[in-house]
Amino acid sequence: MDSTFKTIALIGKYKSLEIAEPLLKLADFLAGMGLTVVVDNLTGSHLKHHSYTEIALAEMGGKVDLAIVLGGDGTLLNVARTLAPFKIPLIGVNQGRLGFLTDISIETMQRTISNMLRGDYITENRMLLSAAISRDGKQIFDSLAFNDVVIHRGNNSSMIECEVLIDGEYLSNQRADGLIVSTPTGSTAYSLSAGGPILHPALEAIVLVPVAPHNLSNRPIVVKGDAQLEILMHRADEARVRFDGHTHFDLLRDDKVSISRYIEPVCLLHPRGHSYYHTLREKLLWNQPL
Repeated sequence: MDSTFKTIALIGKYKSLEIAEPLLKLADFLAGMGLTVVVDNLTGSHLKHHSYTEIALAEMGGKVDLAIVLGGDGTLLNVARTLAPFKIPLIGVNQGRLGFLTDISIETMQRTISNMLRGDYITENRMLLSAAISRDGKQIFDSLAFNDVVIHRGNNSSMIECEVLIDGEYLSNQRADGLIVSTPTGSTAYSLSAGGPILHPALEAIVLVPVAPHNLSNRPIVVKGDAQLEILMHRADEARVRFDGHTHFDLLRDDKVSISRYIEPVCLLHPRGHSYYHTLREKLLWNQPL
C-alpha cells in the first residue's frame, strides 16, 4: 500500500479485555495491507495470542510513523503525553460512545482508517502543558498535561491559598478548593464543570479556573498560550497537584508550581469531514429539540 505511514503502533485501553478482539482484527487488517504493525507492550501483555512485535511507548520514537489508540479519551490522553516528544501522530478509536478526542467508532474503523492511510484525513495540532514543581529553590517533579493541571485541597483539609503570577507579574491571590489550569482541549473537561469557558482547540491559550473560590470575584481568566504561570503555595494542608487526573504530586507550603506550553504539540489525525462543532453538539446535547 502506498502510504506515508509504514509502521503503525496499536495501543489499547490498559487491562480492557474487550479491546483485544477488535485490536487484533485491526492489526490483521493493517498487516494485510502490507503495513508493519507493532503493539504497545502493556497492551500486548493482555492479548492471548499474537505474532506482532511489542514495543514500550517510551521506545517508539524513530520506530513508529503513526499510533492508533483504541479505548477512550482517557486512554488517548495518557498516550499523547508520552508520544508527543517523538512527534508521532495519533488516531483515536472509541470502544463506546464517540469522544472528544477518539472520534472513530470500532464498527467503522477499518474502512475509515483505510481511507485515512490513503491520505484522506485532516491534521490537528493541540497544545500540551509542561509543569514543574520546585521546593527550596530546586525542581523536584515535572510532568506534561494534555487536559489540565489541577491543584486541589485534600479530603480532610481546608481551602488552599496560593498566589498566581503570569509572566512574572502578580495576578491574584486564590483561596479556594482548587485551581484548574487548562488547555483548550481540557476546556470541555473538569474546567467546564467548574464554570470555565469552552475554547476552540485551535486556540493558543490557557484558561485558569478557580474551584469554589472563597471570594466570588475570583473568576475564570483566559491568557495567551505562551504565558509563563507561577503558582506559589501559601497554604497547602494535604494539597495535591494532578496532571490530567492521572499523575499526581503532594504539595507543601511554599512550593512553586510553574506551568507553560510544552514545546511540541500533540498531532491528531481525523477523518475528512471531521467537525469540532459537530462533536460539541453531540457530546453536550446541543442538538436536542426545543
